[in-house]
Amino acid sequence: MVTKIASTAFAEGEMIPRKYTCDGDDISPPLQISDVPENTKSLALIMDDPDAPVGVWDHWIVFNIPASISQISEGEEPQGTPGKNSWGRTGYGGPCPPSGTHRYFFKLYALDTMLDLEPGASKKKVLKAMEGHILAQGELMGKYKR
Repeated sequence: MVTKIASTAFAEGEMIPRKYTCDGDDISPPLQISDVPENTKSLALIMDDPDAPVGVWDHWIVFNIPASISQISEGEEPQGTPGKNSWGRTGYGGPCPPSGTHRYFFKLYALDTMLDLEPGASKKKVLKAMEGHILAQGELMGKYKR
C-alpha cells in the first residue's frame, strides 16, 4: 500500500525553496499526508540525504506521530516523538549540501503499532523497531544546490 506525502512548497523531484534550507530560515516545509490505512496506529517520518559525502545524512526523524494527522504545518514539529538526526540533535535540519545537487527524501511510514523507543532514538533504531509493522509508505523527493 502507498501512503501519500506531498508539499505545497515543492513538487516531487523539484528544487526545495531556499527558505527551508541552512541558507534560508532552516524551517521545515509544509507537508500533506493522505491515504493512511484505517488500521494505522502511528506514523513515522524520516528525511534523509543519500548524496552526502559521508554516507546517508539524516535531517529529520519523528515517530509515534498520530495516525489522524493530515498535515504538518511549515516550521512546525509534528506531534510525536523526536529522533536524533546526523547533527546529534532532534528536530528539523534543512538541506545544507557541501557541494553539488543533493536529493532529499521525506519518507512517511504508516505503522500498525506505537514504537517503544526513547526520544532521541537513532534512525537505525527506528528502522529496526518498524520491521514487520509497516502497513504502507510513501515518499517525497526534493533537490537542493547551494
